[in-house]
Amino acid sequence: MKKMKLVLIGNGMAGVRTLEELLKIAPDLYDITVFGAEAHPNYNRILLSPVLAGEQTLDQIILNPLSWYEEHGITLHLGCEVTGVDRARRIVRGTTKAGETIEAPYDRLLIATGSNPFILPVPGKELDGVIAYRDIADTEFMIETARTHRHAVVIGGGLLGLEAANGLMLRGMQVSVVHLAPTLMERQLDDVAGRMLQKSLQERGLRFEMGAQTQALIGDQQGRVMAVQFKDGREIPADLVVMAAGIRPNTALAEKIGLHVNRGIVVTDTLQTVTDPRIYAVGECAAHRGVAYGLVAPLFEQGKVCATHLAQFGIGRYQGSQTSTKLKVTGIDLFSAGDFNGGADCEEIVLSDPFGGVYKKLVLKDDKLVGACLYGDTADGAWYFKLLREGRSVAQIRDKLMFGEDHLGDAGHQGHNKAAAMADGDEVCGCNGVTKGTICKAIKDKGLFTLEEVRRHTKASASCGSCTGLVEQILMFTAGGDYSATPQQKAMCGCTDRSHQEVRDAIRQDRLLSIPEVCQHLGWRNPNGCASCRPALNYYLISTWPKLAKDDPQSRFVNERSHANIQKDGRYSVIPRMWGGETSAADLRRIADVVDKYAIPTVKVTGGQRIDLLGVKKEDLRAVWRDLGLPSGLAYAKSLRTVKTCVGSEWCRFGTQDSTQLGKDLEHALWAMYSPHKVKMAVSGCPRNCAESGTKDVGVIGVDSGWEIHVAGNGGIKTEVAQFLVKVKTAAEVLEHAGAFLQLYREEGVYLERTVHFVARVGLDYVKKRVLEDAEGRQALWARLQFALDGQPDPWHESVQAGVDTRQFEPLRLPVPTPAEAQTPAQA
Repeated sequence: MKKMKLVLIGNGMAGVRTLEELLKIAPDLYDITVFGAEAHPNYNRILLSPVLAGEQTLDQIILNPLSWYEEHGITLHLGCEVTGVDRARRIVRGTTKAGETIEAPYDRLLIATGSNPFILPVPGKELDGVIAYRDIADTEFMIETARTHRHAVVIGGGLLGLEAANGLMLRGMQVSVVHLAPTLMERQLDDVAGRMLQKSLQERGLRFEMGAQTQALIGDQQGRVMAVQFKDGREIPADLVVMAAGIRPNTALAEKIGLHVNRGIVVTDTLQTVTDPRIYAVGECAAHRGVAYGLVAPLFEQGKVCATHLAQFGIGRYQGSQTSTKLKVTGIDLFSAGDFNGGADCEEIVLSDPFGGVYKKLVLKDDKLVGACLYGDTADGAWYFKLLREGRSVAQIRDKLMFGEDHLGDAGHQGHNKAAAMADGDEVCGCNGVTKGTICKAIKDKGLFTLEEVRRHTKASASCGSCTGLVEQILMFTAGGDYSATPQQKAMCGCTDRSHQEVRDAIRQDRLLSIPEVCQHLGWRNPNGCASCRPALNYYLISTWPKLAKDDPQSRFVNERSHANIQKDGRYSVIPRMWGGETSAADLRRIADVVDKYAIPTVKVTGGQRIDLLGVKKEDLRAVWRDLGLPSGLAYAKSLRTVKTCVGSEWCRFGTQDSTQLGKDLEHALWAMYSPHKVKMAVSGCPRNCAESGTKDVGVIGVDSGWEIHVAGNGGIKTEVAQFLVKVKTAAEVLEHAGAFLQLYREEGVYLERTVHFVARVGLDYVKKRVLEDAEGRQALWARLQFALDGQPDPWHESVQAGVDTRQFEPLRLPVPTPAEAQTPAQA
């Protein structure tokens, strides 16, 4: 059968995505011709900001290389502007930059001409050095200008303007942002969040002219811009002026050929133009139900629906999109979605901590989430957006809604791997509409083992990058050991191509002390990091630079933020520390009193010789810790959990060494030690090994002549017997050797790698070389560990010093309306 002819005008993200969707379902239906005004293949326009900031290269943001067009038999005309369409004869005419005319017949025409930047109609707008910010050429011009000029002015304090300003500042320019409104990003943020954003950006070095109206751009004798003049007569220097004051749908061609235009090319729910059903339009140039969308997710949704109709399936209707916003500026987290300003018929739940840089506002209407505005802590942005899009009632989780999905018991305590809790139908990538089931199927069917392979086959995480961490979790969850077999060599996550070791080396060599510094210095793709890399970065920083790098609680998992273990019903378990498993009557009385006072339903002895109090309400946690008066067992952390002991020579007739005392000494020395993963220890007083030392990360066994030390055991899902390391004579030698081994693990283990896997990777011979054969090196390792642990606070008793955000324990108490306030308008 003879193929029909499809012509695409516009080689951008929306149009090419439509082709991709079409080729999936009808690969042989059309001969396809594409006209692109730029000289580049399809690239990710929303990642131009990281390119400007020096965090990515142009090559890295190409979505479809030239080889992709060739593989699919697509005729591509780059650098060719379409000048007309003969709708009667169904022919598209284009003109190349060399003046050559190209004609292409069509049976179906798809217009995806995007948008044009709005240029302020002020004197001087035509001067050299005055540009918009829409494409690769603009980006390259700004990068080149930053090499030779000093002062930049960005007109527009919206999303694009701030990303441009940040990129120019990182390129070394002194940047002023001119914004007509009193607060930044007023379409995406409320006043409070807008002011917090401005404060953060000012601290980074950006300057702001708020409420300022540009009157003219002033040029020098050579015709280059040199200053911006405001309506009040003030002037500021400008070697470069970037117009980022908004966009307008590019409808010039559509109007020329007689299509109906009103705020864009008017299209139906099938993305067909209302004027000519053979002509379709998608992307920023299209107006659907009076709305022209400027964000990538709606454009891709349009493309998917359009493809089904081009394929003649006649199914699917585009009914509009919910949108969300994130800012691509390293170290600044913000998110907004829906109607975050609310109205008289809406309720607002607000958490505001200007000093801590955190602000959250959730807007509810009829027990449904209709808007969210987050600044400083955006970890639950995707979850809020899901609630908003689904429109389901949040009445049952209202009191926990502000504190995120992790605080919902069964619904949200899957630890660091959120992927395990997701259903196959749950959306992972909002930009591309990719579900978890689609990703899992591609991983299994096509044998995918890297993030880049998943991106290539599913498009998940290939656009804005905010879902990269979740995509990698799904990859780890689905591919299992095949994915994580070489954790030190593989890319740390989708935010970077650098391995764990490369990142650790850079943190040490370049003295990086914070997550934003790492992301900026090493060119993270997602400048804020993700759920996969942030906990690892936080650990690498505080273990490399103890007392200098500051712990970031928001980059820890929920148990570590709450300093207790969340249980399946949303309540918590509390495990106080008992040194070496030994307790006293006074401590037991305190525990019993706390159990009675707070009606704790279950008390259980753990396998690590502790007492677990199960079923503590979150709002009672601080009071429980206070009344217990015992140190934290750190049973929730990647840290030393327990040092299990037998009664040893003090009581046992077979005991050869005092295992209880050594266990207490080890625990006192190491109890606040954070590590790549949890660490369990045991000390047995004789070879009968009643403390089960042979399956611990560090196991010590008493013999007649001293102590045997075994390492890298594991009593978990797959039991691993610990390997013999050394025999020593004294308890002090046990401390030094065990401590040196654990410090080596702390310094060289990959985050979330247990000691058994660490030793399997580096080899026991390497461990022996570092800990046994190099006495000076062993002592240095032990000294570094002691330095790191000296003065470590107990989070249960020194919450301020330990960085615990105590607001998380406060239940939300909404004001009860007065009878007058409770009246409906009709009653009033």
